[in-house]
Amino acid sequence: MKKTTFLAALFLCAFAFSQENLNYQKPSNEILELAEAPLAPSIRMDDQGENIVFLYRSNFKSIETLSEKEMRLGGLRINPKTNINSRQTYYNDIKVRTGRNEQETAVNGLPEAGRYTNFTWSPDQKMMAFTNTVSDGVELWILDVATKAVNKITASNLNANTGTPFSWFKDSKSLLVKTLNKNRKTLIDTKTAVPTGPTISVSEAGKKAQNRTYQDLLKNKTDEHNFEQLVVSELQKVAITGTAELWMKSAMYSDISFSPDGNYIMVTTIEKPFSYLVPYSRFPSKINIVDKKAKLVKTALEVPLIEDLPKGFMAVRKGKRNLSWRDDKPASLVWAEALDEGDPEIEVPYRDEVFQLDAPFEGNPKSLLKTIGRFYNVEWGNYNTAIAHDYWWNTRNTKSYLFNPSDAASEAVVFIDRNYQDRYNDPGTFISKRNKYGRYTLDMVEDNVYLMGDGYSDSGKFPFIDEMNLETKETVRLYQAQLTDKIENISSALDLKKGEILVLLESKNEYPNYYIRNIKKKTAPVPLTQFKNPFSSIQNVHKEVIKYNREDGLELSGTLYLPTNFEEGKKYPMIMWAYPQEFKDKSNAGQNTKSSNAFTYPYYGSPIYWVTKGYVVLDDASFPIVGEGSDEPNDTFIKQLVSNAKAAIDAVDSLGYINRDKVAVGGHSYGAFMTANLLSHSNLFAAGIARSGAYNRTLTPFGFQSEERNYWEAPEIYYNMSPFMHADTMKTPLLLIHGEADNNSGTYPLQSERYFNALKGLGAPVRLVMLPKESHGYRAKESVMHLLWEQDQWLEKYLKDKETIDTPKESIKE
Repeated sequence: MKKTTFLAALFLCAFAFSQENLNYQKPSNEILELAEAPLAPSIRMDDQGENIVFLYRSNFKSIETLSEKEMRLGGLRINPKTNINSRQTYYNDIKVRTGRNEQETAVNGLPEAGRYTNFTWSPDQKMMAFTNTVSDGVELWILDVATKAVNKITASNLNANTGTPFSWFKDSKSLLVKTLNKNRKTLIDTKTAVPTGPTISVSEAGKKAQNRTYQDLLKNKTDEHNFEQLVVSELQKVAITGTAELWMKSAMYSDISFSPDGNYIMVTTIEKPFSYLVPYSRFPSKINIVDKKAKLVKTALEVPLIEDLPKGFMAVRKGKRNLSWRDDKPASLVWAEALDEGDPEIEVPYRDEVFQLDAPFEGNPKSLLKTIGRFYNVEWGNYNTAIAHDYWWNTRNTKSYLFNPSDAASEAVVFIDRNYQDRYNDPGTFISKRNKYGRYTLDMVEDNVYLMGDGYSDSGKFPFIDEMNLETKETVRLYQAQLTDKIENISSALDLKKGEILVLLESKNEYPNYYIRNIKKKTAPVPLTQFKNPFSSIQNVHKEVIKYNREDGLELSGTLYLPTNFEEGKKYPMIMWAYPQEFKDKSNAGQNTKSSNAFTYPYYGSPIYWVTKGYVVLDDASFPIVGEGSDEPNDTFIKQLVSNAKAAIDAVDSLGYINRDKVAVGGHSYGAFMTANLLSHSNLFAAGIARSGAYNRTLTPFGFQSEERNYWEAPEIYYNMSPFMHADTMKTPLLLIHGEADNNSGTYPLQSERYFNALKGLGAPVRLVMLPKESHGYRAKESVMHLLWEQDQWLEKYLKDKETIDTPKESIKE
């Protein structure tokens, strides 16, 4: 009782604490130069690697853009004026290269100040459709690759509120487009709406609904009204010339998928009733199969509201799920059904069964195979060959099955059975190529298929291409990267008959660029792009991957950077950045996938900036949390966390680089949770930085991260892992940063606000920075620059003994 009273008083008094009225700040020039470096373009390439579209964008949004009107409904964030995701990433320029050896050139006809997204190749890959967001809506544009010109084909009437608002017809002459409902009712302002009664939620006795703490959910009838009006669309058939006709009347369309032959369309609609517990993806839905004239052929699936799944990460609903088209046939539906009632606690020999039903979708479906784990997907080869995959999270197991989809009597053969966290023994992914329907199926030559993999080992990363014989299951290595000062990543196989693959090559100071490598001719790779390193000030920074052992013998690793002004024999403060990961196998937890030859890229959340300010940086330090057999990783979370941290500091200290009394730790999201726990349960650090974290696990009572037990099953786990519960032991300076509009499950802003109140009330040195309009990741330039300034000031004060944070006097409110 006394503890409860104290906490209540603590929260009440916290509101009386002074606040700083501070405008957005910018970091020092060393950091600013790196943060403002321009981005290289991203590329979209046709399947032959001949034509390339270059897409350019800014590093950041503006705080003005983030401040545009936003409605948060059913898990969506919508700009109700433009009718597109309010957090959408846009490109602002487009260039085209036709031919591998040509130069990219500007596109003709682009609008001024364009905001482009949703780039999608036409089936013949001669054109690319994309949207342009203007002040009052979303337009549809077509890029003709050969002429390098664009053309607008609709007004600003597209409805992109549930994702990409168009799909190509198979002839590449028309598109099926979601447009605004002409009879849309007026949206209601939730702030001024007059309630007609209370909001009431009901739970039936014995019916459990153990859901994660989703955000942006519907809250009342006004939200329901607004959600429906924003999601309802009409479907129009729009020719690339711009002529349009109504194709299907208004409904809440969420997804549209053409059959491989283009003769049927799978149309998914959102239905009622809505829910205040789960996002729209779990609202009732209906899947209708229609023909090219929009005539109903069959209602393939009706899904009820999903609020009460069984407990566990492997829980699924009963009935058909994962409904899709078979890629190697003209029009065949494929789906899975649970054989364990969707409940992972029910023991059965097979978890799922996969079925097929051919057009015209009448009669009984054909069973294709049963999977031991939860069905994941099928990679189709031909009428007699397909490969299915399953997985089971609790054991981190995945299996691959070879089966004959044309012979129901044949038995599926498990030919890959492995722990999917075992990176050293990963056989790779099967290579696919476009078939006559424009879909991707296994690249097969007789009984042989091909795999490409990362090729991680204790010696480094050496990507490979293998040929596998499906009869013998034996593999032959066709290509493997060799040890050099560069890192190679295989992006795709362009033409295995010719031996052409697309690769990315990079080094610690050379920006990643695309090359064509011929694995048959074994000639030098031919460059496709020549992106320059925009981070010249750190291109020669010393970088190495260090390996070290935890006290229990588990091998760990981290990427170590020395300051740009490093002097031998001098000791420096250090920043350690990390993110915990759970494992069920100790041997996999010790595997290293880092490389000192990877390009040094200081993205907005990176600690690498501080090598320019005289800090040693240990980035991506290994923080495995292992629970083997019946033990769960979180059973010993705190012990392993502290052991990981101590091993890292000991390792760098043994090299003579650091003052171990001047080490800071930081992380984002679950890394922030890690940071707060380390400061609460150890004396290893001089300061901490925790961004967008969760600190009280009783506020996420039905599981978090990789914890599937609920609070009532493991109250001691929730209590011991919650930094909030140990606020009285936290005496180390902690910088808390959080986006005011965080929509990530579990990390709502209240987590940082309440944790700050507890720490402040107990006298801990803590600073809370709430970034207006920002979500779980930070997008506005003003926010990111201020973030970097805050972190820099904090580190300078507590790791370099500066007396005060360098805050402009006029910005302080007494």
